[in-house]
Amino acid sequence: MARGDWTAADMPRLDGQTVVVTGANSGLGYHATRAFAHSGAHVVMACRDMKRGEEARVELAANRPSGALELQKLDLADLSSVRTFAETFSDVHDRLDVLCNNAGVMAIPRSETEDGFETQFGVNHLGHFALTGLLLDQMTGEDARVVTQSSGVHEAGEIEFDDIQSEESYDEWGAYAQSKLANLLFAYELQRRLDDAGVEHVRSIGCHPGYAATNLQYRQPEAEGSTVRKAAMGVANAVLAQSAAWGALPMLYAATEDVPGGGYVGPGGLMNIRGHPAVQESSERSYDEVTAGRLWQVSEELTGVEYDFELFSTTFGEG
Repeated sequence: MARGDWTAADMPRLDGQTVVVTGANSGLGYHATRAFAHSGAHVVMACRDMKRGEEARVELAANRPSGALELQKLDLADLSSVRTFAETFSDVHDRLDVLCNNAGVMAIPRSETEDGFETQFGVNHLGHFALTGLLLDQMTGEDARVVTQSSGVHEAGEIEFDDIQSEESYDEWGAYAQSKLANLLFAYELQRRLDDAGVEHVRSIGCHPGYAATNLQYRQPEAEGSTVRKAAMGVANAVLAQSAAWGALPMLYAATEDVPGGGYVGPGGLMNIRGHPAVQESSERSYDEVTAGRLWQVSEELTGVEYDFELFSTTFGEG
C-alpha cells in the first residue's frame, strides 16, 4: 500500500520486541498500545492510575492480541516514580526496542509536580526527559526508537528560561505550548547527541497527532468547572477532529517505518490536523540548536538525570 494511505494495518510484525507506551490507558496511548500488541510486541503500559490501567489492559487483552500486555505504574509528575519504573523495567526486561513518550496534560490551571515543577513542563517534558535517560542503556536492539509526542501548538511555544516554571506569570496555553516545543527540542537534540556519540542503532523521532478527539481536551474545562467550555470542546471535536485511533497513527508510523532520526511525523491531510501520517517539518524555533542545548543542560540540572552517551556507545559496541 502506498505510504500516503498508511494505516496501522500496514505495521510490520514486532514479535520479540518490547515497547513502552506512557499514558497507555486512554486516548492516543490506548490505541497505540492496541496496535503494537496486535503486531506481536510485548507492550509495557506505563500508567499513573493503576485502576484505569488495569481496566484498559483487560479490555485490550479481551481482543486476543498476538503480543503481550504488561502494566507498570509510572507517574511522570514524580521523579521518584520515574526512577522506580526504570529500575523495575530493567529488572524484568533485558532490552527496550521502542519508547513512546506519549502521556501528557494540556492547558490546565497552574499546579506543581511532586518535585516542584510547573505541571505541564514537568509532566510533558521533564518526566519524559528523565525516563528516556534512565532507559536509554536498555535500547540495545538493531533499530531502537524513541518517539516523543508533541503538538501543532508547539509552533506558538517559546522556552522562557527566565521563568521556565511560570512562577512569575502563567498562561495555561502558553505553558502547554512551551512544553510541546520542549518535546521537539529534546527529540532533535537527542538525535544530534546520538549521532555525535556514533550511536547508530537508536533513532529519536518527534510526532504530533493533529487534532484528535481524546479525553485530554476535556481536562482544562473540567479543571475550571466550565460546562460551557466542555460543551464547546465536544462540538469542535465532533466537527473537526479525527478519532484517537487515527491520531495515534503518526506515533505508530514513527515507531515502525523508515523515518530518519530527527524526523517529525504528523497527519498529512487537511491543515496537518487529520489524515494519514507523513514526514513533515516542524517550526523553525524547534530546530534551534542553541536553545536545545541550553534546555538539555537545564533539564539535566532539574531532574538529576545525566545521559552518558560515551559509556552507552562503548557498552553497545562491546556487546
